[in-house]
Parts: sequence; structure tokens; C-alpha cells
Amino acid sequence: MTLPRTPLATAALVLLSLSAAACGQANDTPWTAPELRLILSLSPPPALAYSAGNRFADDDRAARLGQKLFFDKGLSRSGQIACATCHEPARFFTDGRARAKGVAETNRNAPTVMGTQNLPFVFHDGRKDSLWAQALGPLESDAEHAFDRTAAARHLAASYRTEYEAIFGSLPSQAEIAALPAQARPRPLDSTHPQARAWAAMAEPQRSAVTRAFVNIGKAIEAYERKLLPRPAPFDAYASALRRGDADAARMLDAPARQGLRAFIGAGGCVNCHNGPLLTDMAFHNLGLPPAAGVIGVDGGRSVGADQVRRDEFRCGTQWSDATPTAGACQELHYLNPQFEDFLGAFRTPTLRNVARTGPYMHAGQFATLAEVVGFYQTLPGRAQVGHRDLTLQRLPGSVQAQDLVAFLESLTGPLPEPRWLDPGG
Repeated sequence: MTLPRTPLATAALVLLSLSAAACGQANDTPWTAPELRLILSLSPPPALAYSAGNRFADDDRAARLGQKLFFDKGLSRSGQIACATCHEPARFFTDGRARAKGVAETNRNAPTVMGTQNLPFVFHDGRKDSLWAQALGPLESDAEHAFDRTAAARHLAASYRTEYEAIFGSLPSQAEIAALPAQARPRPLDSTHPQARAWAAMAEPQRSAVTRAFVNIGKAIEAYERKLLPRPAPFDAYASALRRGDADAARMLDAPARQGLRAFIGAGGCVNCHNGPLLTDMAFHNLGLPPAAGVIGVDGGRSVGADQVRRDEFRCGTQWSDATPTAGACQELHYLNPQFEDFLGAFRTPTLRNVARTGPYMHAGQFATLAEVVGFYQTLPGRAQVGHRDLTLQRLPGSVQAQDLVAFLESLTGPLPEPRWLDPGG
């Protein structure tokens, strides 16, 4: 007679099958139940989160327009810089440089776009709280696109009017566009700048119409970037095999990578900050990194970014956000304290998905290779330039083999997004 299985009995059978599958080869130590839970919590790549502030975020027409804008060098003063200049598809939407270069070199590394879709704060210092607002920052950065929003409105009207108006509604008329100043934009830190004076001289309806068009550039680019999700990697195939109790799971991941995974979730403690399906806690930590060659001054990191996002004209809760005002709206901003001691010199934990293809590493490209990154964690040399090193950060123990950890990190690289999203006309 076959007795019915209780939920507890079924769970026990699943864990037994997973433990058997986890061995894979005779010299592997079986995963314990807690280790298995940790491994399975890291895979598969996450589903796309809802974008509360952008009602066009999942509009395919907006994504197609955003794709064109992402590759459009006309959205720069020089006519030579596009979003894709620093976020090249073939490099998994990075640029291969230690620090990004638009019209000038910046002080920060260009992070991958893949995996940013689910982050509550973006940029290394978290100075923007949405992907659409992030897309606007480089456009008006003097070191990146060096553009301004009146020029952006003129470019939209000249190149994309029909597509834009089918999605977002009317742009200013040709006569209204012609009446705009040549270069005008807000400059909160420099009200005497010619662009700031030109902006202040505009009538409020003009400023509002131009800013609305500018905002919708960001919202279209976000719609495009939401198509650029991380895809399953060899590690995910291994985790999937473990999940289904496959006795041959080990064939999905070679022995050094499996040993690296053991160190990652165990003795190495990497999973303390690199957790969840994106392999990031989405938090900010001061690692006590060495100064970056060629960068002058000290970077305040999250302490500066937290202050900037609270004052950002495009943050959650402003007229430009599509988020529905509720009692719980914008809570992360409401409780954000830029004076929090641990924010000083702290930077966002990056996703490790596709990490083998997105170097150089750290917020200013301090390390060229994954081996250098692991070497830093093995020694933790020096001290923090500002603030203090994260108190929970410990050196990797001698039992952790650097080459194994690198092998595991290399197993986190999946395919690029669908080809139709990788070029301007896809």
C-alpha cells in the first residue's frame, strides 16, 4: 500500500535527492541543506521588477524609440557621444575602460546596464532612484554628453516627432521649438552660468514643456534598457540541475568553479554582500579601496549620492514621476540619511552577473582583472581614504584558492540579450 506523502516528507525527499545530485563527482563533498538553500537563492536571474515611476516602461514602442536614442550621438554637444559610447553591447554594456570617457574622462567606471533594471538606486553612489532618471544625468553632464534640455527638445522634434508623439503626446510646435534659447538648462550649483541664465529667462510653460520632453527621453531609454536583462549562465544550469535532483549536476559546472562556489557561499563570505538572483545586496559599502591612478581628490561615495538623490528634480514623488502618491510612496527616500556614518566612502555592491566581461572593476576601475579583485580581498591592504572600512569585511582565509573563486565568477556570464536589441536599428 502507498501512503500519502506529507509536505514534510516530500521536502525531506527533495533534500535527499538534491544532496545526492550535489556530489556529482566522487571527490566532491555533498552540499548540506543550508548550502543548497543558499545556492538556489542565487538562481535563476531575477524577473523584471515593476517600474512605478514610468508608465511607459513596458511599452514596446517606447523601447524601440529608446533603442534609437541610446545609440544616437546627436544627443551630445559634440555629436560624437551616445549612451552606447560608454555602454557597448559587445562588452556587455560597459566600455572596457577604467573610467568612462565622454567629452572628457570622468572619475567613475561605467557600470553595466544589464542588471540595473531592478535596483532601487543607480550609479555607483546611488544618486538616482530610477533608471529613467539615471539616463538623464549623463546627457547634461559636462564631462559626458555636455548637452542641455532645450537642445534635446529640438533634436526630438527634428528627428523623432512622429514616433515620440504616438507614444507620449505632443511636442512643442516648430515655432515654439524655434523660439527656444540655443542652450538652456538648470544649473542649481551655478546660477550665473549662461545656460542657467537662459533657463531662468524662459517662461514657466516653456520650461515645463521642454523638461517634459527631456524626461520622456529618459523614460524611453529605460523602456529599452529593460530589454537588456541578464540571461542564464553556466552557474544557473548547475543550480537548475541541483533543484531538480539531477545526479549528473556536476557536468554543468567544472570542478574549480564548484570549489569556488563553495568558498563563495562558505569560508569566503562573499555571499554576505553578493546575494540574491542579481548577486548583490543592493547596499553600499566602504571597502577601503586604494586610490585610482589619475583621480584627484577623495570620493565621498554614498554620503554625497544620498544627498543628491534627495534633492534630485526627477526623484520619486516629483511631478515628473508616474508613481501613484500613496502613504507608503518613496519610503526609501524618506528615511534616507546622508549623514549616516557608514555612507562615507561607500559604493553600491555591483551585480556579479556577467562579471567576467565587465571589467575593469570597482567604482573607479582600480582593478583590471578578477584575479586582482580576489587578491585585494585576500590582503585588504591599506586603509579607507575617507570614512572607515566596512566593519564586517574580513580577509579571505588561506583555505580559499583564488583561481577557484575566479572560476566560479567566470561561470556567472550568460549570453548577451537578443540580437535585435544590440544595435540602433534592431
